[in-house]
Amino acid sequence: MTRNARKKSRMKYKTLKGLQDILPSEIAVWHHIESKARDIFRNYGYKEIRLPILESTDVFIRSIGETSDIVEKEMYTFQDKGGRSVTLRPEGTASFVRAYVEHHLYNDPAPQKFYYMGPMFRYERPQAFRYRQFYQIGAEAMGVDDPKLDAEIIAMLSKILGSIGLAGLNFEVTSIGCKKCRPDYRTALKTFLGSKLDKFCGDCQRRYDANPLRILDCKVPACIESRKGSPPVLDYLCGECKDHFESLRGNLELLKVPHTVNPNLVRGLDYYTKTAFEVSSENLGSQSAVAAGGRYDSMVDEFGGPPTPGIGFAMGMERIIPLIKDSVSGAAGPDLFFCPLGAAAADKAFLLTEQLRTEGRWVEMNHEGTSVRSQMRKANRIGARNVIVIGEEELRNNKIVLKNMLSKEEISAALEAKELLNLISSRK
Repeated sequence: MTRNARKKSRMKYKTLKGLQDILPSEIAVWHHIESKARDIFRNYGYKEIRLPILESTDVFIRSIGETSDIVEKEMYTFQDKGGRSVTLRPEGTASFVRAYVEHHLYNDPAPQKFYYMGPMFRYERPQAFRYRQFYQIGAEAMGVDDPKLDAEIIAMLSKILGSIGLAGLNFEVTSIGCKKCRPDYRTALKTFLGSKLDKFCGDCQRRYDANPLRILDCKVPACIESRKGSPPVLDYLCGECKDHFESLRGNLELLKVPHTVNPNLVRGLDYYTKTAFEVSSENLGSQSAVAAGGRYDSMVDEFGGPPTPGIGFAMGMERIIPLIKDSVSGAAGPDLFFCPLGAAAADKAFLLTEQLRTEGRWVEMNHEGTSVRSQMRKANRIGARNVIVIGEEELRNNKIVLKNMLSKEEISAALEAKELLNLISSRK
């Protein structure tokens, strides 16, 4: 083997740029968030739906919008072996609505309520709290256009974020109008932007005619500065949208959900109508949003289903975890760890380990035949709560000493699964 070949054979493989491994030492905070979210979803009547990661590209172009940054720049799109254009999902709502229509879920009593958890994919520059594979928890409520449902879903999101330990969050709400009133706003916005269009980036100049609202979502500093003073969409709402927004705010106040109105809040997806909202934290710097959502009352019929109102949100796991990870305890260690001395003791520990696991306990044993001192160090390292040493004397007398690794208390017990089960159950 040549030197270069040997060097290549020793080459270390690494994750792709913008992707990350979530290690066992880090998973406790993920489980904490997911468990709290599931509990609250259940209280509100939301049922889990699991969606494919891969979809036809048209699913996202049709719903998100051809002029959005996601479609233009960020989607992982490729041709499969059948020559079809497919895309790794960049967000969850479009996939959900596709499933909602395909499986005729609109035939169930309204509102139909769903939630999902899983990875999304966007090809963008990796930075703090932003990855190319990222994870979201999302919820969708369908079939009702009552602003009380909007308030309910925002209140539910507030409860989820509060239950996982987040505080000091800013809830911002607005209305972006509907198909009836948005044309007037579009005209007013184009009039305002037209006189200074040369100050905007190339993307914004191109979007001026196709979709000028996209300009309000541009993150280029020069564009942010140039669009200051643009007309607020709230001034152009039709009567229906204005009543809906005022009712939403009244219901949020009734439910005691603190919030502020941000007339400049723009969602980065084309399918939103009426209610839009965002939750942010000042502790995340420029990437401050931890959750966002809104109403999409025209999306189902655009996918071929009956006209059906809907509202939903998504919360970003990578944005939330840095805010709470220090307050979530790590994964607990085994209930019991056996330190066997000799082959006969190892056989006995092996049998007891399996019996106690059958009873629902996390039990481990040492397999390396090392000294008691070495085995105790290992028990400490893996966080075992209780330890039992089994040697010739313990086998002969059918008695052991169970040691609690936290309190250092020691208790004698029979070397039988039932007694050990009762003992570790009472000492958890």
